Amino acid sequence: MSLVICSKRKTSTMTTERMIRIIAGLFIMISLALGVEGSPLFVSKWALAFTAFVGANLFQFGFTNFCPMAIALRKMGVPDRAK
Repeated sequence: MSLVICSKRKTSTMTTERMIRIIAGLFIMISLALGVEGSPLFVSKWALAFTAFVGANLFQFGFTNFCPMAIALRKMGVPDRAK
């Protein structure tokens, strides 16, 4: 008796929603690194305003489904849905 393990490799398509999450997460991490005083990359506490802006934009995107980043990504050819 032999054991056969079959694995189908799943390819994932980068959709606009996934890209928005990745970009928003990156922006938040960068602005936190620039705005928290203990960080070696500290510039100013005002960098935290960008964190608030990204969070507010994600919040309103959840309710209105309007996101300027999504519009820009669609114009660059990023698909809305995985095919």
